[in-house]
Amino acid sequence: MIHKGIPTLIETPTLEDGAMLCRSLGLDFIELNMNLPQFQTDAMDPVRFQRIAEQYGIYYTIHLDENLNVSDFNPHIAQGYLRTVTETIRFAQQLHIPVLNMHLPKGVYFTLPDRKVYLFEEYRSRYLTSIRTFRDACERAVGSAPIRLCVENCDGFLPFQKEAVKLLLDSPVFGLTFDIGHDHGIGGADEPFILQYRDRLCHMHIHDARGKRNHLPLGEGDIVLSQYLALAEQQQCRIVLETKTVAGLKQSVQWLHHNTPTK
Repeated sequence: MIHKGIPTLIETPTLEDGAMLCRSLGLDFIELNMNLPQFQTDAMDPVRFQRIAEQYGIYYTIHLDENLNVSDFNPHIAQGYLRTVTETIRFAQQLHIPVLNMHLPKGVYFTLPDRKVYLFEEYRSRYLTSIRTFRDACERAVGSAPIRLCVENCDGFLPFQKEAVKLLLDSPVFGLTFDIGHDHGIGGADEPFILQYRDRLCHMHIHDARGKRNHLPLGEGDIVLSQYLALAEQQQCRIVLETKTVAGLKQSVQWLHHNTPTK
């Protein structure tokens, strides 16, 4: 049986609020969102977080800050983000957190009359060097701990991003997160690339979508959800029911109860 979790919701601002909701829905974990001030490394007390996890019978995954850009050309900024990740890895080791989810930013682009020029593409060698540096630093920080840093698809991997993902996957501490709603919104463009590396798929963000409308409760969109739930079972992925409201989350849990075959 795959583990299912909830995202951090604005309606549940405290850790205990989220833990109570997770437990009440019979789910397994909370994905802590590090875009929020209460989930910064200097604000997360591992003793308190462990106590709440034990009290409610849950555990955590982590969604790293969406602004995370370890390839920023400003070395002070890049080092700050790298330090944040290594500190988060130490926190994850203390609490036996299995997954750190991350985005891979496209970075700044210049708009020319006929095209966009992405600076990470224009300075590809420097960009890929920064990715290798990040990969190796994470590998050292993780050590032998069973932690995976999983790269999530967002709005279509560009060629330089695909090359970066391949470099990251050269390390066993990296994996993939498949967000099926994001992929639906771009016409399925990322799915073939992700499925090339299905053996590295560890984590999924499951929500429904209609056209470019994302994060709908399960059953309210056009995605053939059964095929992605089957993929999660095949790869033994954890799944986050990534709606944005408590009501949508409850609706998704009900949909799963009525649409998951019993074994």
